[in-house]
Amino acid sequence: MARTRLSKQAAREELAGYLFASPWLVGFIVFIAGPMIASIIIALCEYRLPLSIRFIGLSNYKVLFTEDPLFWKSLWNTIYYTGISVPLGISLSLALAILLNQRVFGLGVFRTIYYLPSVISGVAVSLLWVWLLDPSYGLVNAILDTLHIPAPLWLQDPAWSKPGIILMSLWGAGHSMIIYLAGLQGIPTQLYEAAQIDGATSWKCFWRITIPMMTPTIFLNLIMSMIGSF
Repeated sequence: MARTRLSKQAAREELAGYLFASPWLVGFIVFIAGPMIASIIIALCEYRLPLSIRFIGLSNYKVLFTEDPLFWKSLWNTIYYTGISVPLGISLSLALAILLNQRVFGLGVFRTIYYLPSVISGVAVSLLWVWLLDPSYGLVNAILDTLHIPAPLWLQDPAWSKPGIILMSLWGAGHSMIIYLAGLQGIPTQLYEAAQIDGATSWKCFWRITIPMMTPTIFLNLIMSMIGSF
């Protein structure tokens, strides 16, 4: 009798657990698992508008890898962009976080200023950078002309378009900066105090304390940045 009572209680607890988890489960099935399965099915089919669907197996991938020259070019452009923009973005975000982790007057204002660009609409940011990088009247080329540096065509030149897009990507460094800032504030100050008592310089504290303690945060931002860039 007691065993039956326990089994009923366990069943009720299990049901309650599923009910509490149901919003996440429904969201996962509808917004993550469902689109993933649909993408796999779509990749194995041929579509002809309006509603003609025919299963063709791996033929799409055969065309992609053997007959489409733009695929390899776009893949190289993506790798080029990722290989440069991700390290630059991580370095810039970490440097900004370290600067904004200092105790200076008006720190909240500076944090807001550096974070604000990451919440601006992507369309507005794109239009802004198209204007900044305009070869005729853009602000960037105007500054380069003032410094007597040859001004490139940026987005209008195949050789400079990728560097221009990489430069644009650094605009959103404030998003990763907030994560780094949270990680920096989670490092115990006692570690720095003990290192300074032992005669460690600021540079040694950075390499021996800050970087090792920030490794999980750096790894998180690295993965998220690579996903975003690809």
